[in-house]
Amino acid sequence: MRKFQINKKWLSVSLHVAAWVLILSLPYLLRSPYDRQKAKSPDEEGFLYLNLITSVFWIGVFYLNAFVLTERFIYTRKYLQYILILVAVYCVIMVFHGLLFTELIKVRKFVFRMSASFNLTTFLLTIAASITYKLFWDKAESDRLLQEKQEENLKSELSFLRSQISPHFVFNVLNNMVALARLKSDQLEPTIMKLSNLMQYMLYETDEEKVLLGTEIEYLHSYIDLQKQRFGSKVKMNVSLDAKEDWLSIEPMMLIPFVENAFKHGVGMIEDPEINISLRTENKQLSFEVRNKYNTDTEEVKDKTSGIGLPNVTRRLNLLYGNQHELLITRQNGWFRISLKLNLQ
Repeated sequence: MRKFQINKKWLSVSLHVAAWVLILSLPYLLRSPYDRQKAKSPDEEGFLYLNLITSVFWIGVFYLNAFVLTERFIYTRKYLQYILILVAVYCVIMVFHGLLFTELIKVRKFVFRMSASFNLTTFLLTIAASITYKLFWDKAESDRLLQEKQEENLKSELSFLRSQISPHFVFNVLNNMVALARLKSDQLEPTIMKLSNLMQYMLYETDEEKVLLGTEIEYLHSYIDLQKQRFGSKVKMNVSLDAKEDWLSIEPMMLIPFVENAFKHGVGMIEDPEINISLRTENKQLSFEVRNKYNTDTEEVKDKTSGIGLPNVTRRLNLLYGNQHELLITRQNGWFRISLKLNLQ
């Protein structure tokens, strides 16, 4: 995959170089054979070098404007600063152009006003082409990311439905409900409601692009409560889901994979299993942490039913939140820990 990315990068660079070589060669290629065979005067040869070197300045302006100025000033609507910077850049180029003119053209005197007027059209065309290129580039990149996001969601949708609430977990809950029914326990009705809420959220709410954070937390509560009922005192659990800003929106099923992973790998052949889950929000920033003990001596074997996996969750976070999230995964002293920070603005 990395080799493909490197090849793609070099292909892009090669295309840019080829395009600029073609553009810079056009004045010579469009000349008639008669003009090419004429003897070049020192003055004409000097102008040829001058135009060639000045064209390098235009190339620099093209990329400076495309990848720096447009993004920082046009996209942020700082138009006055943008215009002032362009004027300053043009003046600097004209100063260097004048120095080159004086050095290369011996028979004519450099006139700043005339030279600035002559090169202004080229400068403006370069800026216009640069902005157009940047807009098309960003649109293509945006479309690519959107398509990638849609494909990723399509691929993960069935995996979520099959793995987030595994049949094994559901069967355990149903067996618990049978036992509660026989005992005529008061816990039967709440258990049924929690399982119902769990299934309803998983099957219907996840169709939405965003859900309320409070709704996602209710889902987590139901899942954790049913796991508590399943394991009882066999697993020590410390849970703190304190989201004061529960009106914020979040992508559905974003947090549950980490909790599911903790219950999957944090119980079983582990001495004194323990799972700690905490969630809080402050200034529209969500902090989520899941810690569980794991057996360092046991080599885990993955199968096709092992859920979407943390690499897939990481990929989904990158697609949906980009640089608006920070995920840290560590294994230390027998503890597996994930720490997630999400900007939910």
